[in-house]
Amino acid sequence: MATNTSARRSQQERTRATTGALVAAARELFIDDGFSATSLDAICARAKVTRGAFYHHFSNKEHIFREVYAAEQKELAATVRQAFRAERDPWDGMFAGCRALLEASLEPAVRRITLVEAPGALGWSAMRDIQAGCKDQMRRGLAIAVEAGCISERPLDPPTSLLYGGICESALDIARATNQHAAVEGSLAELRRVLSGVSGRSTAGCAHTEPS
Repeated sequence: MATNTSARRSQQERTRATTGALVAAARELFIDDGFSATSLDAICARAKVTRGAFYHHFSNKEHIFREVYAAEQKELAATVRQAFRAERDPWDGMFAGCRALLEASLEPAVRRITLVEAPGALGWSAMRDIQAGCKDQMRRGLAIAVEAGCISERPLDPPTSLLYGGICESALDIARATNQHAAVEGSLAELRRVLSGVSGRSTAGCAHTEPS
């Protein structure tokens, strides 16, 4: 029994090591060369695995790109969650989380994978499915803001879709902008106005308040 358990654990560890190496190699190549220019042979060579090993874990190049994209989304969600929790006021946390998401657009790796390559590699429908966790996280942030009295009680699906959709579109604009830092600041200025309008308050010291 102990031998069988040890063997299963060893196999699981080998599987994790192989898939991890493939995903890491694919991510590097997608960032450097783009989705279209990256071949399966290049991914296997970078990961030091056979083509057969690749097909044991992934069906095709789109499949492994999906895994790379999902991992990036998970990292972004963690960044947003950390920014939200760093603020005592939940509405300030909403601004901080949105800001963290927009500023992530300045990171070359994030920009290349999530904003430049993903639309062509996966399509918008698949992207939205993978992004569902991030969107749900924004909805939870709004729910916390309602519970704390930062905003009035209301159905949360409409503001969640409007805010999340606006942030995603802004991130795409930032990725394409000639002056990306200026694009981020412009988007944040509008975000302050939007959040101030949604909350119906403009309390001094709040992150979403118009700067004096």
